[in-house]
Amino acid sequence: MGFFDKLKKITTNLFSTFTEADEAFFEELEETLILADLGVETATEAVERLREKVRREKLQDQESVRAALRQVLVELLDVGTTELNVSTTPSVFLFIGVNGVGKTTSIGKVARLLKLGGKRVLLCAADTFRAAAADQLEIWAERAGCEIVRQHEGADPGAVLFDALQAAKARGVDVVLCDTAGRLHNKQNLMAELAKLSKIIDRECPGAARETLLVLDATTGQNGLIQARTFKETAGLTGIVLTKLDGTAKGGIAVAIARELGVPVKLAGVGEGIDDLKPFDAEAYAEAII
Repeated sequence: MGFFDKLKKITTNLFSTFTEADEAFFEELEETLILADLGVETATEAVERLREKVRREKLQDQESVRAALRQVLVELLDVGTTELNVSTTPSVFLFIGVNGVGKTTSIGKVARLLKLGGKRVLLCAADTFRAAAADQLEIWAERAGCEIVRQHEGADPGAVLFDALQAAKARGVDVVLCDTAGRLHNKQNLMAELAKLSKIIDRECPGAARETLLVLDATTGQNGLIQARTFKETAGLTGIVLTKLDGTAKGGIAVAIARELGVPVKLAGVGEGIDDLKPFDAEAYAEAII
């Protein structure tokens, strides 16, 4: 069973009545893609690219049109490497996003993924704003078999990160995964906090490989795109972690994010289990939803 098998196909009705790739088909396809959360601009572009492909390659039967549509989505998703950058010791990942998207859970799952790949991982509980955030992260650290650095609730996030980086250097840790507060900031606060954390990383681990990963809940659809836009403007994202993809019939949001923001989806979550977060595979994803 493939990783994306839990995803729902978005084109079942469309292809069940397929006779030819005519104007009526393209119109219905555009509507289907918009409903699947690709958004108007991305859906329009996908249909135009497919139209051109069908004309150029003289595609007629259902299977070849479906395969061409998958190829178009894979191309739209290709906006940069989906590999996580762990090229230095330590490498430092900041996880950002609003409350309730599964950020702390995702960190635990990324920790597990990296540990299975032979990395020594340290979790940093710098979300000192939300009650019990550090407790939750500690549970995930235990599950993943990783170390954690934490302080009391209300502590300065910069101080927690400083401690974590010191510990990482002393213990020969490969990757530090840092949780951050998930309140919906105004931009000024968000920028100030992230800039401060960034400065601490630059000072304590100059030249460290870094990821700034935005955790998004796929079920929020186009609202997720609006969130992503705000965070991209303020935080300089390197990638997206897309959670709860199994909980939506509108999995097209991954394509919208890549196309409109130019930020690659690096990891995708399709369930509650510790192994239900995996590196994002555009071809497997397109195969699953089309």
